[in-house]
Amino acid sequence: MPDPLTLADIAARLGGRVLGNPDTLIRQVGSLERASADQITFLASPRHKSKLAATRAGAVVLSAEAQELTSLPRIVCDDPYLYFARISRLLNSSQAPEPAIDASAQIAGSARVAASARVDARAVIGKGASVGERTWIGAGCVLGENAAIGADSRLYPLVVVYHECRIGERAIIHSGAVIGADGFGMANDSDHWLKIPQIGRVVIGDDVEIGANTTIDRGTIDDTVIEDGVKLDNQIQIGHNVLIGAHTAIAGCVGIAGSTQIGRHCAIGGAAMIIGHLRIVDRVTISAGTFISSSIHQPGTYTGVYPFDDNASWVRNAAYVRQLAQLADRIRALETRHDGKDKND
Repeated sequence: MPDPLTLADIAARLGGRVLGNPDTLIRQVGSLERASADQITFLASPRHKSKLAATRAGAVVLSAEAQELTSLPRIVCDDPYLYFARISRLLNSSQAPEPAIDASAQIAGSARVAASARVDARAVIGKGASVGERTWIGAGCVLGENAAIGADSRLYPLVVVYHECRIGERAIIHSGAVIGADGFGMANDSDHWLKIPQIGRVVIGDDVEIGANTTIDRGTIDDTVIEDGVKLDNQIQIGHNVLIGAHTAIAGCVGIAGSTQIGRHCAIGGAAMIIGHLRIVDRVTISAGTFISSSIHQPGTYTGVYPFDDNASWVRNAAYVRQLAQLADRIRALETRHDGKDKND
């Protein structure tokens, strides 16, 4: 259990203004609906004030506009959600692993594992691979030859990092992720496909988090690059030679085809699809389910979701969409005829 903190302690570390009893003791965070008297919750929007009225939390984080909605002890701040996230990190900080190497782990003689690192059962660390200080390699993980993992990183069980790939410091990689598998590089040779050797690497910066069962393909010739601070959700596919700029966040089930460059501080919603060889500039938001088929040259939010409907209506509307180009040609022809008629008159 984390050590408890008073509201005064929290405000001293994170800022904000305390209203009510500053000695209110907080042991953990909780939701508006289920928090208990030793927990702190937050109000993101006044539209949830009915839940606030019924909460059993010991304290609440809210904005100045909402500070009079409750008499509970509270911390007033500019962004309650962000503040709540910081409290949660404060109360649930990750602990450095206890240094140990399980007897069943297989570590090549030329591998370098920091004395402060932990390697769990049946992990495999290949020739020339390196594991940084205080890094935790979970059970059944595999690090290929000359792979490198920086300090203070955590690989959960069954992560695979292929040969030569590089992962920076403070990485969090969840179970089932595969870093550095071959990209889908094939050349058509008459009646069959010829595999192109994928000789690049995957290079990942510092403070990157990669979700469960996400796959990042190695480059065909040059590297696939994930810059500092990128956050990837579960079940994302990133193709060969993709570059993802620093502090971009990508939600689950997104597919990014090869050689696309995505800028910094972008946000990509779940199940978006991005075809290959595109360029997306910094600070672009792509809505969930959107299909991106051309480069994006201006920051902003982009959405392209065909609305769902009952099947019969959807089929009828889809048929109209397929005919839009023909309809546009007919309209142009009618406009031309109309303009010509006006001139003759």
